[in-house]
Order: sequence, then C-alpha cells, then structure tokens
Amino acid sequence: MYKFLSLSLFLLSSFASAQTAAPELLQIIDKSTKFVVNTPKGPVEITRVMTPCAKNKGWLQPLIPIKGVVPVDEIDVLNALNDKDSIVVDMRVVDDRVKGTIPGSVGIPYTEVAMRMDELGCKKPTTGSTKWDCSQAKKVYAFCNGPVCPQSPMAMAAMTRDGFPATKIYYYRGGMLDWDALGLTTVKGEF
Repeated sequence: MYKFLSLSLFLLSSFASAQTAAPELLQIIDKSTKFVVNTPKGPVEITRVMTPCAKNKGWLQPLIPIKGVVPVDEIDVLNALNDKDSIVVDMRVVDDRVKGTIPGSVGIPYTEVAMRMDELGCKKPTTGSTKWDCSQAKKVYAFCNGPVCPQSPMAMAAMTRDGFPATKIYYYRGGMLDWDALGLTTVKGEF
C-alpha cells in the first residue's frame, strides 16, 4: 500500500509540475523570442508559443522576402493553378508535402529548387557561367508551411542569386497554414 501511495504522489507531483512548466518561447523575428511594445499602460512583452495552429518553430517571414517578389493570396494561387504560364511550387520537405498539399502543385523542396530551375522554364548555365537563363521562365507561385516558415524565402534567395527574376516569383506567405485554416481542399501522398 505504501508503494502504491508513493507512486501516486510522485505521478501527481510530476503532472502538476508539467502543467505549470513555462511554455517554450519560439522565435518571432530572426532569433528574438520577445518583442516589447510600449502602450499607454506601460510596456507589454509579446511572445510566441507553439499552438496546434502554429505548425512549426520558424520565425515571422516578411511579406516580401526579396525585393521584386510579389505577395499573393489564395485567390491568386487558385487562378495560377489553371494558368499555363504559371507553376505553383510546394517548397516544403517531402515529409510535410505527403501529409497534405495544394492540388495541382508541384513539389520541389527548398534545398533543391536552385538546382532544378529547368523545371521552372530556365535553361542550365553554360560552361563558365553560374547564372541560369530564365528569360523564358514560368511565373512561380511559391509556398511552404506558413507565415513563420523560412523554407520558401530561403529558396527564393537561392533562385534569384542564380538568375531567376524576382519579379516572376509570387509568394504565398500564408502557405499550408492558411490554406488549411480556410478549409480548402488538400491532397495527401503527393511526392
């Protein structure tokens, strides 16, 4: 009986301490986990913690991550899916994509997009050149996990560095977080 009571007390105290443990603070802007705003009632510290909706531990991405990139919304993405001159690219890792993605999108992980720009209408660099010829490139509608996901902005930086025109990149910053939150259809098992 004593062992049972001791185990019960231990489990209860463990549960109570788990309930009162401070949540992990996530990045907001770059490496910062706090943002202070001065209000008429004094300073207020804004923090960010993981929620079922948050989906990942990234940090807030700018609406225009590279000068010239055009921010877009769900209506723009829907229209792009039927535009022969556009390609909607899921730049997330394959493990995320197979769990659900935008129907009709193409999966090119952010770590590979700069090496696979031929799939976006560019021609490989000629010998001695590091830049791709993207004069005939499609309009690329890029997305990843949502407003705190750095994957597609990192891919856009690599694309523009290697010759893709920023003005042909359309950034759906809301990504899968907003797509799912709006109840739009997804497809699973896509590679």
